[in-house]
Amino acid sequence: MDIQNIKNRFGIIGNSPALNHALSTAIQVANTDLTVLIVGESGVGKEVFSNIIHSLSPRKHNPFIAVNCGAIPEGTIDSELFGHEKGAFTGAVDSRKGYFETVNGGTIFLDEIGEMPLGTQARLLRVLETGEFIRVGSSKVQKTDVRVIAATNKDLLEFTQQGKFREDLYYRLSTVPIRVPSLRDRKEDIPLLFRKFASDFSERYRTQTIQLDPLAVQMLINYPWNGNVRELKNIAEQASVLAKDKLLRAEDFESFLPKNDARSISLLPAIAGGGATSNSFSGSERDILYKLFFDLKKDLNDMKQMMLELAHRQNGVSQGSVSETILPSFSMPTENVPLSTSSFNNSPAPIYLPAEQRMDQHEEVEESLMLADREKDFIVKALKKHKGRRRDAAKELGISERTLYRKIKEYDIAE
Repeated sequence: MDIQNIKNRFGIIGNSPALNHALSTAIQVANTDLTVLIVGESGVGKEVFSNIIHSLSPRKHNPFIAVNCGAIPEGTIDSELFGHEKGAFTGAVDSRKGYFETVNGGTIFLDEIGEMPLGTQARLLRVLETGEFIRVGSSKVQKTDVRVIAATNKDLLEFTQQGKFREDLYYRLSTVPIRVPSLRDRKEDIPLLFRKFASDFSERYRTQTIQLDPLAVQMLINYPWNGNVRELKNIAEQASVLAKDKLLRAEDFESFLPKNDARSISLLPAIAGGGATSNSFSGSERDILYKLFFDLKKDLNDMKQMMLELAHRQNGVSQGSVSETILPSFSMPTENVPLSTSSFNNSPAPIYLPAEQRMDQHEEVEESLMLADREKDFIVKALKKHKGRRRDAAKELGISERTLYRKIKEYDIAE
């Protein structure tokens, strides 16, 4: 059976290479009785892979059971897995079969295997090596034929070094390891999954399907998704219920994301599969480049504000004599870059020059070549006037102390 048929059968969405590799491994190992260890973050769908392996195996007509080892108290997990005899412990009023006995001939999926107590790990190792187990409170050895598929979101190898997990059991479980990728590793699949969840919700409740504008899609792709597919499904359903407009913009969609994670999302295009833009920069390099543009824009605006205030002080210009000649403001190139207008909300207001200081295009270019020298002179004068006190000098210049410190370093001004 090919990978696409498996995806259709089990409702798996996505075409990332990492996902396809994990599915291919599951299909290949399914026809054997080898023990499989499925590794991946919480919410990536590890149990779906265990179902795939069981459904394609010769045991598919026999029982399958999923057990969350982290959800069973340490005092009862041995009884749950291997059974107990009457009177084995307080409350054991009858004998009871464990999962390894009731699932004989089938498959048992041990989720969160890293949470299993060390004593139970020793019992499990014996089952894996010999197929034998003993009920709690009994001395009779019993046989079972069960295939074990384990899963974890922990680093079991690190656990073995810390003494939290048996090393021999680790190597026995990981005969065939399958690593299920997180959503961060398959960004190109995120919009597909969101549309699928939103469509399923609208079909179930007969409502209009929500859609995202391009900036919201970019936010969707760049969000970290620590809860993976489970979190993505929750957000899609939450937005389907609460969104007032069925076409969500970035600012609307951001309201459905946890605040701590939403603040760090970049609206710049990400280099990943379907959401990529073709250029020579990686995602991180582009983020750095545009951050430099924004910093440069802020510095230029600070400098223009400082020049205006100093010109007013020196020339005694009043508010009434100010004309509407505007200094050219810096703006970063926006071609093919879907930036949010909120990025410029903190920009200073336009700066107006007195009528007598107007200049034609040629004079403006020559003047701009002298701005750095004039700015340095003003900073030196302000520092000298206030005897090196940066805070007072910055206030006099009309800029922040942080900007003044950067300019002092830039121009190598001795204080």
